[in-house]
Amino acid sequence: MPRLVVNRSGEMEVFRRVVELGGFSAAAGEFGLTPSGASKLVSRLEARLATRLINRSTRRLQLTPEGEAYYDRAVRILSDMAEAEREASAGAAPRGHLRVNSNVPFGRMHVAPLLSRFMTQHPEVTVDLILSDTVVDLMEERADVAIRVGPLRDSSLVARKLGTSRMVVVAAPAYLARHGTPAVPADLADHLGLGWTFRRSVGAWPFQHGRREETISPPLVARASDGETARQLAVGGVGLARLGLFHVYEDIEAGRLVPVLEDFNPGDLEDTHAIYLGQRGPLPARVRVFVDFLAEHLGLPTPRLVREPDQGWRVQR
Repeated sequence: MPRLVVNRSGEMEVFRRVVELGGFSAAAGEFGLTPSGASKLVSRLEARLATRLINRSTRRLQLTPEGEAYYDRAVRILSDMAEAEREASAGAAPRGHLRVNSNVPFGRMHVAPLLSRFMTQHPEVTVDLILSDTVVDLMEERADVAIRVGPLRDSSLVARKLGTSRMVVVAAPAYLARHGTPAVPADLADHLGLGWTFRRSVGAWPFQHGRREETISPPLVARASDGETARQLAVGGVGLARLGLFHVYEDIEAGRLVPVLEDFNPGDLEDTHAIYLGQRGPLPARVRVFVDFLAEHLGLPTPRLVREPDQGWRVQR
């Protein structure tokens, strides 16, 4: 049995059923009201509108011209409300606009190539993909989903893990030919490094020297606003860079970049998450299916570096 919420839409619904069923008694039964309660509710509606909608007699009800106009509009409004609720419900087909923010390398390598497939499966969803390595505020940027690499600190967000990658220090063969290959972390003082124009959770580069941990970075010769730019600078021989292995393993395989100081790599890992606002109620369908789609189809590589005798480094996936 429908439960009546006494508000404008509730009054409108009772009025519509009174007209369609031809009386107060039949309509009252649908909402758990007494016939006099249904009559009073319509009377209250008429009082608020300052006009009579129904002429009452002992045998039948007759709509006034104002009542006919109100009934026609009420049917359309209640239909639109029902459609809006169906579209907004968790079980509805995903539709609407989706704003996705991702760090540059992950967005270019993994998210962008999947968008065509996602949008073919969900043709009612349109997508904005914004690539930036700057950590954004989801509410300020009106982002539905953000891809973040590294530790998460905002407890108001819901996170879904998409993958893990360890870090690696790399340089182009041309750079190493000019400047030599650092043998120990202390050698970085005589090298050129690539840094960031934004603050990182880990500033200096960490290394493991036996049981001793140390952090050291080379003097910066250039800074980049995003990981993809830093990768391109490293490939161009500008300096050493410390990047996620997921980002540079293809360059290592192709010989464009060479891992250095791997004997001192602490093996620290960086997780990649999809984050979204989701603690105050069910997710919009467009957000839910997108996050599920990423988790299912990304197939993130978790490559390892293997040193081959006389062949240098090989990527094992």
